[in-house]
Amino acid sequence: MSFLVATGRPHRRERLCELLWDVPDDPKAALRWALTKLRKIVDTPDRSRIVADRERVHFDLEGTQVDIRDIHAALRPDAEPVESMRLEAMAQELSLVLLDGLDGAGDDRFDAWLVAEREDAEAARAEVLKRLAKLPHATSAAAQKWLRLWREVDPENAGAFERSAAEAARVAAAVVASPQASPERQQRPPRITARSRALRNQRIGFCDIPDGTKIAYATIGTGPPLLKAANWLNHLEFDWSSPIWGRSFAAIAQQRTFIRYDERGCGLSDWEVNDLGFDAFVEDLEVVADKLKLERFPLLGISQGAAVSIEYAVRHPERVSGLILVSGYAAGWRHTASAEEQARREAVLTLTELGWGTDNPAYRHIFSKTFMPDASAEDLDWFDEFQRQTTSPRNAARFQDAFGYIDVRHRLAEVRAPTIVLHSRHDQRIPLELGRALASGIPDAHFVPIDSRNHILVDKEPAWSTALETVARFLIEKGI
Repeated sequence: MSFLVATGRPHRRERLCELLWDVPDDPKAALRWALTKLRKIVDTPDRSRIVADRERVHFDLEGTQVDIRDIHAALRPDAEPVESMRLEAMAQELSLVLLDGLDGAGDDRFDAWLVAEREDAEAARAEVLKRLAKLPHATSAAAQKWLRLWREVDPENAGAFERSAAEAARVAAAVVASPQASPERQQRPPRITARSRALRNQRIGFCDIPDGTKIAYATIGTGPPLLKAANWLNHLEFDWSSPIWGRSFAAIAQQRTFIRYDERGCGLSDWEVNDLGFDAFVEDLEVVADKLKLERFPLLGISQGAAVSIEYAVRHPERVSGLILVSGYAAGWRHTASAEEQARREAVLTLTELGWGTDNPAYRHIFSKTFMPDASAEDLDWFDEFQRQTTSPRNAARFQDAFGYIDVRHRLAEVRAPTIVLHSRHDQRIPLELGRALASGIPDAHFVPIDSRNHILVDKEPAWSTALETVARFLIEKGI
């Protein structure tokens, strides 16, 4: 129940089973038993708090108060100022261990989530103590108390504040002693160390596709919007801990309102779907953009997401201000691959359906090594497990099959948005010539070969920085 309340959103039953019941004997039954017990505690005759269907479970928070959520909301930059008495109460609450006693209640991923929640609570405590220490009308004793506690939690910033205050006092004393004197230099504000709070700060929502599919989306950051089309494979939560996507997404969110969504069939979106084809992928993108009322925005398309972005841009030219296409292609393997390559792809389809969900990562490693041949062993292991958690064996095979039929070659000449196409010179998954063909078919597209062998750029390689800088220049030059 703590997990459901703290996250405040629906979770797939399979995920809850993996997180909390790592047992061989029917974890689904254990989940059903737990939900039955919880309903007796929290449900009332006129209100069901535990809401569950065949696929998802969530806790209905309407009309409830959750202390940690209220604290985080009160500390947001756009929130109303918090009175001193409320700050003191928050400091007292945050001095306790968040969700104490739940250590080891689930698997490693649950423990990682718990650690992240506690780190967020500790950061909130530091912010509360900072505000208390800086209260203008606090007594000297109170200010020293809050400063001491702040120093214990956040010594770097508390120390910077102390030094700044001491310097201000020294300058003020000098001015009083010699009114004609003036400080030769202005004080520098305390340096604030940035700490990643992406998973906490992103806002997850759901939208309904006309065919009944539920698509999960997330927004983070401020500023003009940038929408990323879904690609193989996404998970709105797991992406942030990724050695592949994490730093890239964080860098974008520093300057933009960054919007992502999980493709139908994977991540937090519905897995049990009838249609897993190209037109459905485009419709998912359309509904997310409509749900968020995006009027005009650049689109980021990676791998097969490039084709989805192109189709959307042609259908909605008035809404797309620019296209950023990375490692993309206009036509799938069923249209462009040799007979031998198609035979290999068909064999991999069979292997995927039979072995994807097993503990042996070899079946998923086929993709990891072609996606990132130069990645470290640790990063490859992470991606192997990420793929298993992100979709089902059946859907993994269906995705591969659907990507093979993609063909937007006839749409390229109709693109009107400024476009940049980036592609690794030695991409082991999608050859460079397919990226070049993509760029040559789009009017005035700018093609940028990247010095890498990876289909997915890894943030430890120089090509990653080159790609980010190139895209940033493109957005500035085009005024997007």
